[in-house]
Amino acid sequence: MDEFKKMFKNKRILVTGGTGSIGSEIVRQLLKYKPRQIRIYSRGENKQYLLQRELGEHENNLKILRFLIGDVRDKDRLNRAFNGIDIVFHAAALKHVPFCEDNPFEATKTNVYGTQNVLDLAIDHHVEKVIAVSSDKAVYPNTFMGISKLMMERLVVAASNYSGAPEIKFAVVRFGNVINSRGSVIPLWIDQIKKGKPLTVTDIRMERYFMGIQDAVRLVFMVASVMLGNEIFVLKMPKYNIHDLAKEVIKRFGKDNNHQIKVIGIREREKINEKLYTDDEQELMIDVGPFNIILPTRQLYRKRQSSYEEFKNTVNLNPLEISDILSSLEDLKPS
Repeated sequence: MDEFKKMFKNKRILVTGGTGSIGSEIVRQLLKYKPRQIRIYSRGENKQYLLQRELGEHENNLKILRFLIGDVRDKDRLNRAFNGIDIVFHAAALKHVPFCEDNPFEATKTNVYGTQNVLDLAIDHHVEKVIAVSSDKAVYPNTFMGISKLMMERLVVAASNYSGAPEIKFAVVRFGNVINSRGSVIPLWIDQIKKGKPLTVTDIRMERYFMGIQDAVRLVFMVASVMLGNEIFVLKMPKYNIHDLAKEVIKRFGKDNNHQIKVIGIREREKINEKLYTDDEQELMIDVGPFNIILPTRQLYRKRQSSYEEFKNTVNLNPLEISDILSSLEDLKPS
């Protein structure tokens, strides 16, 4: 907490995709640390309105928050949002696999060119840090969403080489599935329970990494605190069998245990198991307590190994167990 206060107090912070699941939680938690200004940048007018209504209940928040409608694809508009910014959290993305498959050019415009716009402007405006949010779908990608996220990661990690400005730090945070984020499976199952429908599971063998939104944002802030630049940070997340998880959701949220589970089959190109890093990345990975740090080159890996040793004893980030995360969703329980 003290480290976060030192880092964010009196800073001007830009959150792209600031009304999304991760972006809005970043904004909520940033308010605790007294930044000078938080600019919430997204293209959804209605989401901006709803978040303003929520956060505007506290009068002091309105002095800090600026709600900016715009798209990361629009570099001129984004340029205005960057004026005077110290820290950038880049969470804007198209993230739903089927929509990215059906609209690959649109995914490229947002996830790749949009990220390039963010990096170009971060360099032009001499920001201190850029932390970009990625996905485990970027590991051995076989979907367009995963491919675009991998390209986003590579752009961010290489940005300091491109800029020739070593004082600006760039890093990536790679997540698994974030429970209760928009479009995630557990809210879908709870909605199916409410409607008396069977819970849909693609394959009983399928396993996924899960974490709560608050865990995800704590990791993002931890990365902002310890990053030296050019890294990919990966939380050591627990992995769960999807079929077992569906049974746990029925047990916790169902009115009885008679809700059925319907196996609907794997979607095209969907994996039975996701991975958090590749075999090649593992050779350039440093274990730092609750997360791993992946470096882009062997030279940087050798140079940085001792630099991260101090974090092992100071970083405290224990992900919540699935039962604790589900307990936090009690407000979604059918009445």
